[in-house]
Amino acid sequence: MGDDPAMARRLWVLLEAVHSVTYFAPEARAAHEAVGLRGFWRGYFAMRAAPLGPVGSAVVVAVFHGFAQRMVARAVPDVWSLAAPAVALQARLDGAVASLRRHCAPLPDPVEGAGAVRALRRVVAELDPSGRPLAAANADLPWPEEPLAALWQAATVLREYRGDGHVAVLTGHGVGGCQAHVLRDAADGSRSMTQAARGFTDDEWAAATTALQARQLLDRDGGLTPQGTRLREDVEARTDQLSAPSWQALSSDEIAHLDGTLGPLAARVAHGPVPYPNPIGAPRPG
Repeated sequence: MGDDPAMARRLWVLLEAVHSVTYFAPEARAAHEAVGLRGFWRGYFAMRAAPLGPVGSAVVVAVFHGFAQRMVARAVPDVWSLAAPAVALQARLDGAVASLRRHCAPLPDPVEGAGAVRALRRVVAELDPSGRPLAAANADLPWPEEPLAALWQAATVLREYRGDGHVAVLTGHGVGGCQAHVLRDAADGSRSMTQAARGFTDDEWAAATTALQARQLLDRDGGLTPQGTRLREDVEARTDQLSAPSWQALSSDEIAHLDGTLGPLAARVAHGPVPYPNPIGAPRPG
C-alpha cells in the first residue's frame, strides 16, 4: 500500500485532526497552563518542541519552518524555566487525551481501537527517520499504555513525519516560511488568519511577495500565476509521495480498518474543538 499518495493524504487528514486537539481544545490549554505555561503561544511552542529537549529559538524556527524568529524568541528558551520538556510532554498528553474523551464520544470500540493502535505502532516502528527531526524525536518517546493516549501519540508522530517532509519539499523549492504563507494566501485569502499567527510583519510579508513575484510565482497584484499554481500543486503532491511509503507495513484490509476507525473520530473533532479553516492549513476531514 506504500505507493498510494492519495491514501497517504487521506490518512494524514484524519490523523491531523486527532493531533490538532493539542492546540485548539480548552482541555489542552488548561493542561499546559496548569504546569506554568500560561498563554497560548508558550504552551504551543513548549509542547510541540518538547520532544527535542530544551532547545533554543533558532532550532524551533528551523524545524517548525513557518514562524518568525522574534515570535518564537518571545517564548523559547524561557519556557524551559517554567516547565521542563518532560513536564510539558506530560501536560500535552494529558490535555489531548482529556479533549478526545470529552469531544469525541463515542470513542472507538476497545477492540477496534486496540487494532488501530497496533497498526499505527507498526507503521511508526518502520519509519525511516532520516531528515525528519520532529518525527524522530516524537517516535523516540515512550509509548503510553492507555490506548487512547497511544492513538494520539501515533497520530502525532505521523503528522510530524509528513510535516518534516513538507518542510523539506518547500525548502527544496526555495520557499521560505513567510513565502509559504504568502503563497497560501494567494490561493485561499488566509493572510488575516496566518500572518499574525506566525509573527510576520507587513514589511516581511511585502518582501516575501516581491521575492515570489520576481520568480513569476505571483502576478503584480499578488495572485497566483500558472507557475505559482503548479508549484503549490507540486509541493503537495511531492509531500504526499514522500509520506506514502510509510504505510507499506499495512495491508489493504488494515488500511481500510484504520480508515474506518479514525474517520468518525476525526469527524467529531472537526465539529468540536478544532476550527476550520485554521492556521495549520489541514483540510477538514471529509
